[in-house]
Amino acid sequence: MALKALKLCFFPKLLQVQEYPTLPFFCSPLMTQGGNDEGEERKCRHKWPKLVLIGHRGNGMNTLQSSEIRMRGIKENSILSFNTAAQFPIDFVEFDVQVTEDDCPVIFHDNFIVSEDKGVFIEKRVTDLKLPEFLSYGPQKQLGEVGMPLFRKMKDGTIFEWKVEKDAPLCTLQEAFEKVEHSLGFNMELKFDDHIVYTERQLKHVLQVVLQVVNEYAKGRPIFFSTFQPDAALLIRKMQSSYPVYFLTEGGSQMYADVRKNSLEEAVKVCLAGGLQGIVSEVSAILGNPEAVTRIQGNKLSLLTYGQLNNIVKAVYMQLQMGVDGLIVDLVQEITEAVCD
Repeated sequence: MALKALKLCFFPKLLQVQEYPTLPFFCSPLMTQGGNDEGEERKCRHKWPKLVLIGHRGNGMNTLQSSEIRMRGIKENSILSFNTAAQFPIDFVEFDVQVTEDDCPVIFHDNFIVSEDKGVFIEKRVTDLKLPEFLSYGPQKQLGEVGMPLFRKMKDGTIFEWKVEKDAPLCTLQEAFEKVEHSLGFNMELKFDDHIVYTERQLKHVLQVVLQVVNEYAKGRPIFFSTFQPDAALLIRKMQSSYPVYFLTEGGSQMYADVRKNSLEEAVKVCLAGGLQGIVSEVSAILGNPEAVTRIQGNKLSLLTYGQLNNIVKAVYMQLQMGVDGLIVDLVQEITEAVCD
């Protein structure tokens, strides 16, 4: 992607952000299978010749309560959303992977799936469902068939019907490998519940199930893993060396009992301790602490960002000037147009 000429005058203060305390386009050995040479990995794994753009949950997440139609356009985390994003000059789509009770990796963001029966909302944990039940929610693959109604529960407890302009069935990880444009890379977020303390055995089982599908169906597709769960990040790095692993962090905007989740400094420690390849930070933590870019990259780590500010072109330009390696965005068309000729 050729970047448009940028001028500092384009960067007025965007908004008050919180102050935080102090590949061909990737190196191929780490993006596809077969890159096991540690010396080669350390030499080149963090060279990013250009800004990497990643479609959030495909062509963008669904914000059901928003009046902005673009945030309710296409069902997030669906084959339709992934292939729509592939029509634009992006490098990856990001999506959330969970494993059902019968050991099938599926793509779904929320920990709970919400439906309604006779006026009563019913919540079920995704990982407690077997695959046929998971796939029974929302539109079905058979033309004209509709399954159980699907709703989304917000953090404040409000429940919205999952209404979008272009709906699509739920899908499995295997289906994504088989049906999504092969040139499009996958940023696979390994999803775990922040409120559950997992044993190493539990984490290892989930990761083994996911890796089994990846190893069978990836077929050279660019892939990297990310997760907010530090033990899962460290473990999947030990379990394989073919694909990079990034640690996701909110950068201190929310505090957790596990201090490793509470700051960019702790995220760097996790990466260095486990030989991870980089950090994916909530964008306001970076805009509020620009020196963090130098510190993170000085430790030979790549830095990606996510968050609503990444849908604002001026915020994107600011990060280009700061040297951020890549962005996860919702407004795929608008942002790719802003940074490409």
